[in-house]
Amino acid sequence: MGKGPGLYSDIGKKARDLLYKDYQSDHKFTVTTYTSTGVSITSSGIKKGELFLADVSTQLKNKNITTDFKVDTNSNLFTTITVDEPAPGLKTIFSFIVPDQRSGKVELQYQHEYAGISTGIGLTASPIVNFSGVIGNNSISAGTDLAFDTASGNFTKCNAGLSYTNTDLIASLTLNDKYDTLSASYYHIVSPLTNTAVGAELTHSFSSNENTLTIGTQHALDPLTSVKARVNNYGRASALIQHEWRPKSLFTISGEVDTRAIEKSAKIGLALALKP
Repeated sequence: MGKGPGLYSDIGKKARDLLYKDYQSDHKFTVTTYTSTGVSITSSGIKKGELFLADVSTQLKNKNITTDFKVDTNSNLFTTITVDEPAPGLKTIFSFIVPDQRSGKVELQYQHEYAGISTGIGLTASPIVNFSGVIGNNSISAGTDLAFDTASGNFTKCNAGLSYTNTDLIASLTLNDKYDTLSASYYHIVSPLTNTAVGAELTHSFSSNENTLTIGTQHALDPLTSVKARVNNYGRASALIQHEWRPKSLFTISGEVDTRAIEKSAKIGLALALKP
């Protein structure tokens, strides 16, 4: 773990990854290859019901500049240029989509021992301005995440968060959706040797007065195979097994079942990621 509180997106990230990352009900296939000059080319496809989506991406690295290109099924070209540390602690990100002329955006990220700041602005006549900031240290931090639409003069996003980190646990509290949703999450490392951890997230919506509780766990069966499971208060239970059959090449099987309607078919997802 690096020094400082990190960025706002890091608040609650460990719990979110445990509870939601790699779970899927679709079929996904990804292949990455590298040229002799170090250029990476990734092709991926995902089948959602009867719909098949695919994209091809390329990554170029030159010193501290990384350029990513991606073309999707609809012939959109996504371009992201990242300049890492033009000054200590600073990162610059420039992105745009062709042919969307309003998609251009510039983002600056700065991480300090006691603060993490990210600000972005759209390259249009009336842009949306994003700002997030976190203050604190490795143990405790607090921050906010805002988005302001200069065309309407309204805030389109207002979030706030608080995080506490100890040696083996991370707890966070966030207010999202313009302070309409309160979420509390917890991540606890049970055994570092087997990568065993448990986590939970409780979300309350003030507008609908609904609560959602999700509990999950993960465990490494061996150095190459891990399992995860989760369940929420609506009776939806999910599990996955992931095997690294060669370095950086992963095979994942995940499934979900509604325990309150067991007669319905379970959802099964497959993901295969190949890297040389």
